[in-house]
Amino acid sequence: MSYTIALGTVGGGLWVGYNGGEKWRQIQGPMDPESNVRALALDPRDAQHVLASVDGDGIYRSRDGGSRWERTADLTDRPIWSLAFDPHDPQRIYAGTRPGIFVSDDGGTSFSEMETTISNQCQIGVPRTTNVVVDPNDPSTVYASVEIDGLHRSRDRGVTWESFGDLGPSEFYNDVHGFTIRHNGAGTELLVTSPFGLGRSNDDGESWDWHEFQAFEGSKFEFAYSRCIRAPWGNDFLIVCVGDYIPGQTGALEISRDGGATFQRAQLPETPKATMYWLATHEDLPGVVAATSVYGQVYLSHDYCETWSKLDRELGEIRCSLIVPAQ
Repeated sequence: MSYTIALGTVGGGLWVGYNGGEKWRQIQGPMDPESNVRALALDPRDAQHVLASVDGDGIYRSRDGGSRWERTADLTDRPIWSLAFDPHDPQRIYAGTRPGIFVSDDGGTSFSEMETTISNQCQIGVPRTTNVVVDPNDPSTVYASVEIDGLHRSRDRGVTWESFGDLGPSEFYNDVHGFTIRHNGAGTELLVTSPFGLGRSNDDGESWDWHEFQAFEGSKFEFAYSRCIRAPWGNDFLIVCVGDYIPGQTGALEISRDGGATFQRAQLPETPKATMYWLATHEDLPGVVAATSVYGQVYLSHDYCETWSKLDRELGEIRCSLIVPAQ
């Protein structure tokens, strides 16, 4: 199966793996090969149009699926932790920063800071906007998840914002790492992950049910630490990255085939040596997943998570990834 994998690392820049990761190339220019690339985004209208953030340098763009890059915006005053295209507006792009959110209405050439309800300080210092998601069914609704400041929403494309407040019984339930929305027969389901597991709301965020994943042997915690979540193929599949902590000494993937009612831990060919951190899928490649650990291991499935392989190549400290379908 032919596709490209793009991986952003801390200290090792951006890597591109061709033909499903058979051959790897570090992007040597124009971006610094020793840079921090914390966020990647793929245009939902053009699978060859990719964005990457570089700490202290700005945002870069590729028009050919990740081979050639050019600098498009000098958003340099704070680290960028997430990037998102607006699926309803080809010119609108969001950058989740540390802290806050910036927005572009000219295709990424210039960005302006938004006035949000995201705090400037949190229990660990400065909050990080881990995900920005535009509702695919409602162009006015935008969500932002924050580490550590919970979940925020705008109903008017970002003009005004509201905080969901406390998502659980203690403040670190608002340490939101992963976020996605799932439209099902009952309406819109909101899903977040935190150190405590998976939080789900079916009443527009009024209440949250939490699922704690099984702890790892030898861990000091009674549950698994959780990172990225995906509901990738418009069905009842959910995939969650877990580990013993961050960066951790071991990790796993939790798979649900019934919309989150039950989960099973994936049988990976080799135990991850750190927490599993990020998931890459694409709607044009149903059943395909690239899952990465914090410390560089890459696992692939081409059959809806039934079987997995591990790439021989390992790449530093991975913070983000995406899959680019073959042109």
